[in-house]
Amino acid sequence: MPDFADAVAYLKAADPKLAAVIDRVGPYTLKRRPMPNLFHALCQSIAYQQLSGKAAATIFGRVQALAGKILLADKIKAIDDAALRACGLSRAKLAAFRDLSDKVLGGVLPDKRALIKLGDEEVIERLTVVRGIGRWSAEMILMFRLGRPDVLPVTDYGVRKGFTIMLGKRKLAEPEQISARGKRWAPWRSIASWYLWRVLELPKS
Repeated sequence: MPDFADAVAYLKAADPKLAAVIDRVGPYTLKRRPMPNLFHALCQSIAYQQLSGKAAATIFGRVQALAGKILLADKIKAIDDAALRACGLSRAKLAAFRDLSDKVLGGVLPDKRALIKLGDEEVIERLTVVRGIGRWSAEMILMFRLGRPDVLPVTDYGVRKGFTIMLGKRKLAEPEQISARGKRWAPWRSIASWYLWRVLELPKS
């Protein structure tokens, strides 16, 4: 398990602007989310896309009520489209669930044990074959489910906005700018990303 106190100290020494953010935000408190299996985690990711947390949680809870608390590909595949649509899934999300089920049952995706052994870019490459799972969704799996310490989701709006505020700029930062500055944060870019997200919660000054 990484020593996050050392990681935070490293980031503060590497970037004075980020150091000021860290001092305002305080200790790093991100906790890894449990991942019963990869299928469950990806279904949850798909269900939550482009929705508020409360609305997504309601929809995902309805799916769990149908298929079980821990989602499995064979159980989702056995439920008809109308029942899943009645849970609140859009047509696009239903199609993504179906594609994900087929790829898991067909052995296209690695299981949880195999996934853990893959490098970050390998994980992204393997997961983005699924309909509805892009690079950003795969990066969230890396950060929040697998606990990978060096992920920088440069297209994430919260990271871009936090980075913009950190530098005292008005124009929203471009992913290329974040990627370039983020090189100094390696190998702890996930921790830096978390602090950029927290910038949005700070009082304006």
